[in-house]
Amino acid sequence: MKSSHLLTLLALSFLPLAACTVTPTTTFTAPAISIAAPTSSFPVLSASDKRKIGKKIWQNESGGLVSGLTAWNVGEEFPSLGIGHFIWYPKNFRGPYTESFPSFIRFAQQRGVRTIPTWALQTPHCPWTSRASFNAAKNGSQLTSLRNFLAANVELQTDFILAKSQAALGKMLAAAPASQRGAIQANYAKVATTSNGAYALIDYVNFKGEGINPKEKYKGQGWGLLQVLANMRPAASGQPAAREFSASAKRMLDRRIKNSTPSRGETRWREGWHNRCNTYARPL
Repeated sequence: MKSSHLLTLLALSFLPLAACTVTPTTTFTAPAISIAAPTSSFPVLSASDKRKIGKKIWQNESGGLVSGLTAWNVGEEFPSLGIGHFIWYPKNFRGPYTESFPSFIRFAQQRGVRTIPTWALQTPHCPWTSRASFNAAKNGSQLTSLRNFLAANVELQTDFILAKSQAALGKMLAAAPASQRGAIQANYAKVATTSNGAYALIDYVNFKGEGINPKEKYKGQGWGLLQVLANMRPAASGQPAAREFSASAKRMLDRRIKNSTPSRGETRWREGWHNRCNTYARPL
């Protein structure tokens, strides 16, 4: 499909943000995701590709299981929700990772979605303070209603993840040293020319962040999308670039494991992380 037609498709896909905005009826005030106009560097996807990407992200995070849409992982201080495992912090806890579930709820409100569970709209912070209390409530009315909402709105969550990815490039360029900006933007554009490359850019920023949060570093070195793009080796546009992105992502995650505190035991995640990165090199 020609790039001009693809850009038109993406622009149309984001029109409902303006057309369907509703006035919130609750006190929920999470920040909204800022949607910039589509650019030639951003991956432009057909509706079919977006559906495939949403399913792959859900598969990556929780095996495509409805039960995995509300999870609290062992060793973490917060739950991970939805197909993208959006983080939701309990009150008075602020971890090193970027919280995203409240922004997703605000995004859904902007889209005019009226099926968001009322309790979630009225609860700006995660109401459970421990994994044990969360798991004890897993089959209760609140988490059951949330899983049902999330399972029925996979496309909405995919659009939210797309929006995050679209916003990421400008943030990364602003944060990167001036000497690296040209290469970062060029690598982004080269990877984005294939559907699996677009999926790689979208999934990785949801998986490991933009790489601009100073708290998301070990020994001064990050592992986000910025670092993956900046450390790519020379590759031609298209599938070669997608394969090199996959390889660079694995190198950055290996560096994270090496730099991590041994007591965190991050080596146990290497195989799963590598398997996820391997999907970036294969056609959708």
